[in-house]
Amino acid sequence: MGAQSDENDQTSGDNDASQQDSASIADVSVEVATVDHMLQKLRRKYRKTRRKPKGLKRLWLRLLNIPHIAVITTAVVFVVVVIIWSLLWVFIFRRESNSGEYFAGMFRVANVEFIPEYRQADSHEFVSMANKIQHVVSSVYKRSSVAKLYKQAVISDLSNNNKGGVLVHFLMAFEVPRLKSSVMCEECIAAIFRDSVDTSLKNRSSVGYLLGLPVDIDSILINAVQRLDYSSNTVDSQCVDKMYANLPGVTVPLNIFSSWGSINCHVKLTAVPGSLIRLTITSFVIEPSDCVNDALAVYDALLPMRGRILHRLCEPVSSSFSIISTSNFMLLSFTMTNGNKNFRGHFEAIAEEICMSQIETQLEPDITGQIYSPFYPSLLPPQCSCTWKFKTHNSTLGVALHFHNYLLKPKDMNSCDQGWWKVNEVIFCGSYVGHHTVFRIADYSPEVEFRCSSRTSAQPFQASYSSYIISQPCPKSHFLCNTGLCVEKSQLCDGLDDCQDESDEIFCSRPTMSCGASSPLHPLLVCNGETDCTNGVDELNCTQETACSAIRYQCKSGSCILKKNAKCDGVWDCRDRSDEADCACGHPSPLPRVGSSTGFERIVGGVNSVEGEWPWQVSLHFTGSLYCGASVLSSDWLISAAHCFSKQRLSDPRYWSAHLGMLTQGSVKYVAEIQRIVVHEYYSAQTFDYDIALLQLKKPWPPSLSPLVQPVCLPPTSHTVTDSHRCVVTGWGYRSEEDKVLPSVLQKAEVSLLSQTECKKRYGLISPRMLCAGVPSGARDACRGDSGGPLSCQAPGGGRWFLIGIVSWGSGCGRPNLPGVYTRVTKFTSWVNSHISIMT
Repeated sequence: MGAQSDENDQTSGDNDASQQDSASIADVSVEVATVDHMLQKLRRKYRKTRRKPKGLKRLWLRLLNIPHIAVITTAVVFVVVVIIWSLLWVFIFRRESNSGEYFAGMFRVANVEFIPEYRQADSHEFVSMANKIQHVVSSVYKRSSVAKLYKQAVISDLSNNNKGGVLVHFLMAFEVPRLKSSVMCEECIAAIFRDSVDTSLKNRSSVGYLLGLPVDIDSILINAVQRLDYSSNTVDSQCVDKMYANLPGVTVPLNIFSSWGSINCHVKLTAVPGSLIRLTITSFVIEPSDCVNDALAVYDALLPMRGRILHRLCEPVSSSFSIISTSNFMLLSFTMTNGNKNFRGHFEAIAEEICMSQIETQLEPDITGQIYSPFYPSLLPPQCSCTWKFKTHNSTLGVALHFHNYLLKPKDMNSCDQGWWKVNEVIFCGSYVGHHTVFRIADYSPEVEFRCSSRTSAQPFQASYSSYIISQPCPKSHFLCNTGLCVEKSQLCDGLDDCQDESDEIFCSRPTMSCGASSPLHPLLVCNGETDCTNGVDELNCTQETACSAIRYQCKSGSCILKKNAKCDGVWDCRDRSDEADCACGHPSPLPRVGSSTGFERIVGGVNSVEGEWPWQVSLHFTGSLYCGASVLSSDWLISAAHCFSKQRLSDPRYWSAHLGMLTQGSVKYVAEIQRIVVHEYYSAQTFDYDIALLQLKKPWPPSLSPLVQPVCLPPTSHTVTDSHRCVVTGWGYRSEEDKVLPSVLQKAEVSLLSQTECKKRYGLISPRMLCAGVPSGARDACRGDSGGPLSCQAPGGGRWFLIGIVSWGSGCGRPNLPGVYTRVTKFTSWVNSHISIMT
C-alpha cells in the first residue's frame, strides 16, 4: 500500500513538472505578484512580533518624532548659549574682572660704560643690553610676592645721567584682580626692587648686584602710570619722537601741530653727556583746560614719571620762558585736541652752571648791584646751588638783600619747599610772596649759600644788594617793618599797609575822629558810609577825586574817589558811572519759609536757611561726597579756598562737581562739572597764606535757575566793613568738633569781624591776606566741611551782599576766643579780575 502510494505521488510530481515547463509568461507574472504579497504579510507580522529598541536607539527614534523637534531646537539653542557665555566669561568678562596696573621706573647700572649705540632702540647693542636688564627685572618680580600678577617689563631707553654708568628707563605691566589692587601700590612695587638690591649691599656702598648687574640703590625710582603712558612709550610705539642735541649752545627747533587731529604723543630730548637741557617755550596755543584735554607736561626723565615732573602747562603761553633739566635728557608729553593748536620752541645743550661769586660792596650804604638765581631768567630746576661771598669795607656795615617777590624766614620744623638758604651757618627757608622784602645780614663779610629745594621747576628770583649801617638799618625818620622795608613814621596807623605785612598798622589805637575844621580827618573814617562826626563832615564830598591808594575806590577810568564802598550801592559816584556797572549780584530773593526753623541743626551755633536766601552758596563734591564749599562769582566761575585742592588727586577737576541752587543735600537744582581749577601761585600749604582758588565750570549755569542761583558781589580793594554791617557764614559743615553727622540743610551763623590787632593776638601767624570772624564765646563759627564757603557781609539798610571772606582755617571749631580765620577777599580782587578776564 505504501509503496504504491509513493509511486503515485512521484508520477503526479513528474506531471506537474512537465506542466510547469510548458507555463506561459502570464503564469510567471501571477507567481511574482503572489510572492510580493506574501512578503508584505510576513513584514507586517514581523513588525508586530519584533522586540522594541532599547537605550540610545530608542531615544534616537523618539527624538526623530515630529512632536519633539521644538524640544530639540530649544535644547540646541540652550547649549549654544551656554558655550558662548562660557567663552565670553573666560576671554572677556574674566579678563575685565582683572585690571591692568602699570608702572614706570628708572635706575642706574653702575660700572658699565655708556656707548652712543644705546640711544638707538634698534641697534644690536641696545637690544643686547635691554634683554639682559629685562631678564633681571623680570627675575626680581617673578620671585616676589606679586609673581602671579607680574606680566612683563619693557626697557624703553638707555641713557647716561652725568654720573657714569647707564641710566635705565623701564616700564612694567601687572594683571591684577580688582580685589587685590591694594597690593599694587607704587611704594610696594618700588620696595620689592629696592629690597632685592639691598640684600647684596656691601661695605656701605650704594651699589648692589642683581644677577651680576650692578644697580645703584639710591637711583631707583618707580611711579604708577596710566595705561596710555605705558602703551605710548614702548619701543615700538608710533607716537614717540626722539631728538638729540649733539653740540652745546646750538638750538634745535621744536614745532608741534594738531591741526590734522588730536594727538597724545611724547618727544624725548637728549643732549651730549655732561650737559643739561634748556627748553625754551616761545608759544603754546591751546584752549585753557583741566590739564587733561590740552596740556604739556615736561619731565626730568624719559618716561612720564610723576616724581620727576618739571613743569605742567594747561593754559596758553604768549611770552617765552625756559625750563632747565637736572641731567642731559627731558621728556615732553603733549595732549592736544582737534583744532588749530600748536607748540613752538627750541631746546639746547648747556653746561652745568657753577654759581659762585665774590662780591665787594661799596662804602656808601646804597644799592650797588644784583644777584640772580641759577640759570636766571630760566625757571629753577629741582637741583641747583649758588654761593655768594660778600664783603664790605667797614665792620659797621652789613649786607641787605632787596627781593622783589621773595621772603626769607628762619627754618622751623617744616621742610624748605621753595628754596634752602644758609647764611653764616644759620638755615633759612625762602617762599614766594606778592610784595617786596629786605633781608639784612648783620655781618661785614657774610657767606650766603642757596640750594633749590622745590620738587618741580620754581620761579626765578633776583635781588639787589647793598650795604647798610648795622646799628641803624633805617633812617631816623623811618620805621623798620618786619618785612625789612623802611617806611616813613608819618605812615604809621594811617590805614594803609605800607609794610606789606601790616606791621605799621598793628597795635594801633582805634582812630578817633577830629571833627574840627583845623584837624585832618582820619583816612579810615572818611567816607566809610557811617557818620562819625555829628556834623556829618566826614561823609561830605565823597565823590571828590583824590590820590589813589588801597583805601580809595578806583573808577574804571583810573581816577579814584574818597568813597570806600561806592560799588553797587545804588548811587552813581564815578563820573563814568562804572561803580554801578556789573551789579547783578548779591541781591537774594528768599522764598517764603514753610514752617519754622527748629534751630537745632548748626554750622556751629547756626540755624537752617531758607531756599533762595544764599543763592551764591555752592556745595563742592569730590568723588560724589561733600568736601568743600564755594561761591558763585559769575555764570561760569566759582571761588573757593586753595587748600581744598592742595593734593595731587584733589587738583584734578574731573573728580569734582558743583551743586548749585541747593538748600538741602540731595535736592540740588543744578550739578555742574568743573573744567579747571586755578590755585593761587603763592599759596602755602604750611601757613595757609594766599588760600584762594578759582573754578571754571564746563557749562554756564542756565539763567532759568535765577533767583535760586545768583553771584555774590566781589568787593573792591577799598571795601570797608564796619560794625553796622551784617556778616554771615554759611555751609553744610559739621556742627561741632565732635560731630560725626553732617547737617542736611544749609546752615547760617551771624558773626562779627575782628580787627587785625585782635586777630594777631589770638593766633600770631596772621598775614594781611587773612581776617578773623566769630564771637568771643565761640558759639558761632565755621567748621570742617565749610572750607571754601562764603563769609558774606551786607551794608546797613538792606544793601547788596559782598564776599568778604572765604572759610580757610582755625583752631578747632567754636572754641572761646579762637575765631575762624578767613581769606581776605579784598586783597585778591585784582588777582580774580585778571584771571577771569584773561581766561574767559
